[in-house]
Amino acid sequence: MMVPATVVAGGIVLGMANGAIAASLAVSGSTFKVGASKLEGNGFKQYGGLVKESDGTQHPVAVSEIADAKLYDLCQSVNASIPGVPIVLTINAGGGGNPATATDLLIDMDSLEGDATFEKIKIGRDAGDMNPAQPVVPKSFGQSADKVTITDLEQVARSTSAGVFTLNGLKLKVNVGKDAKECF
Repeated sequence: MMVPATVVAGGIVLGMANGAIAASLAVSGSTFKVGASKLEGNGFKQYGGLVKESDGTQHPVAVSEIADAKLYDLCQSVNASIPGVPIVLTINAGGGGNPATATDLLIDMDSLEGDATFEKIKIGRDAGDMNPAQPVVPKSFGQSADKVTITDLEQVARSTSAGVFTLNGLKLKVNVGKDAKECF
């Protein structure tokens, strides 16, 4: 579960380090789902963190950073149902062999599933040494890898940011009633 979180968190951290993303991002309190048939990434880091809602409510998360990523058959869904009316917003991109791409991807996630392969992985790193721009507890657990590949990715996240996020073949749809289905 830590792998997708690390991928996303890494992108956010890089964005903060470069001044592209504000460090005081307040999350909504809701989660969203992201699925992909495959994620390929370079420059992967993962560690624990906290995100905060505007009212001060905190949520522990797995933070994933990925310097550059390709996401094949990307699906993102947000459940926006109101009492008695199922509503799900979906975004699809990166199909037909033309993946969605992201640079400086940072993900704060609750969970991650899939089949992962890491190249040149280092487990048990001091998270405080991995990215000086990201506020983490010194000596807390971290891991990094030169490359990561995750197939059948299913992730529940609280926030995602990127320096550049290109959604090839973007399709956004508001699904209501019986068509209100999430990515997984």
